[in-house]
Amino acid sequence: MFCLSIRNEKRVRLLKSLGVILLALCAWSCATAPAPDAAGPRADEPSYPVRLADDGTRREASLAVWVNFTRNQGINDAPAPEFQPVTATLRSIPALTQTPLYLPSVGEGVPMTEEETREALRRFITETGPLLCGERQQLSLVQRIDGADGVKEARYQQRPFRYSLRNGYGEVRILFAPDRRVVQIHSTCIPEIERIRRGFVGLSQQFQPVDKSLENIAGRVVTYTDANGGKQTYTLPEKEKISARELIIFPLERAGDVPVLEFHVAWEVLVSDAPEMRIYLDAVTGEIVGAERIQQT
Repeated sequence: MFCLSIRNEKRVRLLKSLGVILLALCAWSCATAPAPDAAGPRADEPSYPVRLADDGTRREASLAVWVNFTRNQGINDAPAPEFQPVTATLRSIPALTQTPLYLPSVGEGVPMTEEETREALRRFITETGPLLCGERQQLSLVQRIDGADGVKEARYQQRPFRYSLRNGYGEVRILFAPDRRVVQIHSTCIPEIERIRRGFVGLSQQFQPVDKSLENIAGRVVTYTDANGGKQTYTLPEKEKISARELIIFPLERAGDVPVLEFHVAWEVLVSDAPEMRIYLDAVTGEIVGAERIQQT
């Protein structure tokens, strides 16, 4: 009986020792484990709106394309252009006075015919790649303008989604002279379309009833930018003067340490009051993501 008691006592001491060792190992592993990567994905991040972040790599890639493109045009050490935030498409090109950029030559006449001009523009867009729009087939020519100063302009619209883009995105403007000299370029095209499309899959099941959303915004105060760039406020009227027109994609830039472009599926809402307004109402959250006054022509 005495031997059995000794064995039990030894067993208890052994179990206690093992417990202390296990606790020490746990404490050591917690202290030495690497901290979570702040830049990595987080399980609690919302999946909507779909986000496109500016990590700097897009701009580096666009700058490399710019250097190669200008060299092919016979321009060495061209100054860097101004890029759009997040998308890294061309916001404007620098003044290239000694050796300007040119549209490709099509045909033998000067100036080119309208058909030749459109073909030259198509080739130019293909050559510039992601500087303007990575997928030329997504662009449709919507307007050709011959200015009084002799400068011509071609305006394109990017149509990559089921719904139209708003808020100034998905647009390309190329200004050029009759001798094919490129005067200015401006693009707000959206890159990485397939990844953004995947973020929209199944989203329609989360849409709020539009009638309910319109009721909720009646009487709300919205802020918009007037023709002079000033901030104005406007109180929305009763629901009877508010009507949902169509679903659109509304990209919205969010400033921060890392700029982000958010893609909202929204209702374009018309306000038939004085002044007439367009309101952009998120179809999922019911949030007003944008507003603009309709300019009378």
